[in-house]
Amino acid sequence: MSTPAHRAAELRRLIEDANHRYHVLDDPAIPDAEYDALVRELEAIEREHPELRVPGSPTQRVGAGVLPGFETVAHELPMLSLNNAFTDEEVAEFTGRIAKELGEAAPEFSAEPKLDGLAISLRYEKGVFVRGATRGDGATGEDVSQNLRTIRAIPLRLRGEAPAVLEVRGEVYMPRAGFEAYNARMRQTGGKVLANPRNGAAGSLRQLDPALAAARPLAFYAYGLGVVEGWTPPPRHSQVLHALREFGFPVSPEASVARGLEGLLAYYARIGALRDQLPYDIDGVVYKLDRQDQQKAMGFVSRAPRWAIAHKFPAQEQSTTVEAIEVQVGRTGALTPVARLAPVQVAGVTVTNATLHNADQIARLDVRVGDTVIVRRAGDVIPEVVRVVDGRRPLDAAGQPLHPPYEFPSACPACGSRTEAVRKVLKQTKAGGIEYAEGAAIVCTGGLFCPAQRKQALVHFASRKAMDIEGLGERFIEALVDFDYVRTVADLYRLTLDDFLEMKRRADERDDAVPETVKAGKVATKWAENLVEAIAASKATTLERLLFALGIRDVGESTARTLARWFGALDPIMDAGEASLVEIPDVGPVVAARIAGFFAEPHNREVIAALRAAGVHWPEGAPQQSAEGPLAGQTVVLTGALTALTRDEAGERLQALGAKVAGSVSKKTSFVVAGEAAGSKLEKALALGVEVWDEARLLEFLNAHPGL
Repeated sequence: MSTPAHRAAELRRLIEDANHRYHVLDDPAIPDAEYDALVRELEAIEREHPELRVPGSPTQRVGAGVLPGFETVAHELPMLSLNNAFTDEEVAEFTGRIAKELGEAAPEFSAEPKLDGLAISLRYEKGVFVRGATRGDGATGEDVSQNLRTIRAIPLRLRGEAPAVLEVRGEVYMPRAGFEAYNARMRQTGGKVLANPRNGAAGSLRQLDPALAAARPLAFYAYGLGVVEGWTPPPRHSQVLHALREFGFPVSPEASVARGLEGLLAYYARIGALRDQLPYDIDGVVYKLDRQDQQKAMGFVSRAPRWAIAHKFPAQEQSTTVEAIEVQVGRTGALTPVARLAPVQVAGVTVTNATLHNADQIARLDVRVGDTVIVRRAGDVIPEVVRVVDGRRPLDAAGQPLHPPYEFPSACPACGSRTEAVRKVLKQTKAGGIEYAEGAAIVCTGGLFCPAQRKQALVHFASRKAMDIEGLGERFIEALVDFDYVRTVADLYRLTLDDFLEMKRRADERDDAVPETVKAGKVATKWAENLVEAIAASKATTLERLLFALGIRDVGESTARTLARWFGALDPIMDAGEASLVEIPDVGPVVAARIAGFFAEPHNREVIAALRAAGVHWPEGAPQQSAEGPLAGQTVVLTGALTALTRDEAGERLQALGAKVAGSVSKKTSFVVAGEAAGSKLEKALALGVEVWDEARLLEFLNAHPGL
């Protein structure tokens, strides 16, 4: 039975994964409604069990982390997010609390649509735009100034008499008309279409090349202030919005003032009725106390103001029929079933496809071709099949279902490789069994060969801890795959300088982002020369790096290192069966099956042979099937920040001395190395009575065992 602690940990993992995919990868994994439900469930657990409210919980932070490609910006005033209300009753609770604390029966609120875009902060000094940043984690954001300068709706110089410092906060969004026109152009030219306006806005601002952002149809609405110097803002928020218009900022024309609960609900209904007619996407409305002094009196909780709330629109549903069920193969090899639907309007959008999530969901719903189903555009983004309408399934003459239950393909539709069911392992029981999470993912086993996984495989292969091909980032990999220069990781080693230059030219032309220098006949080549050199340098690697680079499911750095030491060479690993693999320390039956299954797939072996033929090589030696060194048999956990060396470097040193470096603390942990700002892992170690080393003791130990 799952405990509150177990459920809280699982919710944190799901939320942080969704945050990473949406905010870092621009690849949303779950509908907004499902995300909101996860957050609300976690908030409820932490309210009931305050001891489970840890510093790193998603409920204690705002937004996402900073991308490494941008400079960071510390917000002088935190950019907080808003709490959500999903029902009239929750809005009534919000207004009732404010009325009670202020002693005013029906306070006035400033109300405006909640745009679906990316929150940003604009800093002006003496009326001139100097910097723009994303919200980031609320305290620190990404400096996207150059991309923001390309948005015509954002003034580069304020109108009228400007304050010494004015920080304006608002939303960058992509108008519906611009989104449709951009995608139409991409379809005509063979370019990459955008998933939806919200992702288009977020992804555009995260382009490292401002020319790419400039090619996107972005707009901006201001909705508030940050730091202000040399100017006293008006006493009401509605007046602030008017002042921002005077300074030259666009402000939502639908912004209004409403009094008390009745006024707020009337505004919500009015905007809801206009929703499909608006030129931009919204997912609710925002209410803020209009008087600034009342805002100050209400104050803040840890992550949100107490004087404002977002009133979200409900997910909308419609019925339609399933015309076919097909399977899409994702970047990670997961097969996602998709229902092809008779066209239907849901939340103002024509829906023809809806996700069925996974095999368990199909089985649970028993969705079949011909069924009448309820479709929900959950979170107004990703359509999904909610349920089958009973009694409307087509029957044959004998009264039996006309179509059989759906069965997943045994071979990947993208590459023909074998498929397998994968379930997340929750824990291994004392009896030796395995407890799995609910929901099986059907995945393709041809990771190195499958065209659907090509980009993901290449990104992982080139990453720093794998083959470490410096300069080969996602943008170049996208183009290499899109223009068919690379089909497997082995093809990287055939690329020439001319290939890279031609690839860049084609990508720029496709994205309508050809630099002026290129138009003038000046073509830079140094970047391409560096890439060719980096790829050539990566041919000399280690067995553990290669194993990690292959992207075998559930084989991380630690397992790759263990395999390399245990076998000493690649061929014995490739020929090892599950029975021998499971004998390796820390390689359980699930991971053993993954490794054996990967090397059993002929397509993967072909790519490995091609890597060898291309000159990729690594030293091999005698098997080392027992841990050696002063820390043999001990498990170590690293937490917090180290100053003399990185955690990765410390981990490698400890592993060289025979230790196993784990990611979590348990009773089996030998000791924990705690650096600065160590959090929950340190607390758990102290609670369990596990020995704790500081950095000084770690360095003393490492210095006493050099060269091991």
